[in-house]
Amino acid sequence: MRKKISIFGAGNVGASLAQLIVASGIADCSLIDVAPGLAEGKALDLSHARPLYGRDVKVEGGEDDALVQGSELVVITAGVTRKPGMSRDQLLETNARIVAQCAASVKKHAPQAFVIVVSNPLDAMTWLAAETTGFKKNKVMGMAGALDSSRFISLLADELKVSVRDIQALVLGGHGDQMVPVLSSATWQGQPAAGLLTKEQLSKIIERTRNAGAEIVSKMKTSAFFS
Repeated sequence: MRKKISIFGAGNVGASLAQLIVASGIADCSLIDVAPGLAEGKALDLSHARPLYGRDVKVEGGEDDALVQGSELVVITAGVTRKPGMSRDQLLETNARIVAQCAASVKKHAPQAFVIVVSNPLDAMTWLAAETTGFKKNKVMGMAGALDSSRFISLLADELKVSVRDIQALVLGGHGDQMVPVLSSATWQGQPAAGLLTKEQLSKIIERTRNAGAEIVSKMKTSAFFS
């Protein structure tokens, strides 16, 4: 029996994730969204793409939160996205209601699942999901650390003009202006990045890492979704 991954939210982030799941064939996939027809339509579209990927996974979508039943992994991407000039914290009130509803559905229909939260403001929403489900702390996590570290690595690689595969770097702290790109962790093939770049270059990279989300929002008028 194949594993199952469910996604709350069939917007840009949720649909991009669903496509990766189907293309890789790692699990069956359920998309859930309150917008009438949205999740069902995107699931149908992805289902028709299976022959192109050579995959036989099951793809379903709809408004019914019971679709999450049987999932080993649930990803919560539902919620409103940032607009230019907005901080993640300004999404708190609206997205708290949405994430709490999603988490309650997971608790009811998939109490065995591992939960990854993507909705912003990420740190608060991850805490809320953990509180609502009542799951152990090691069963609920937020995605921010991986994303922020990926942005840090990407910017370092571009500045050094090297492969991202040869860069090691880490970002700690919250998913926001207070994140800490750990310069001492940044290396290229084992060599400290601090010895390869000027202080001005490093300061610019750290600042762009912290503001990468806002930079994307200012250009796309919505939140990032490929990363």
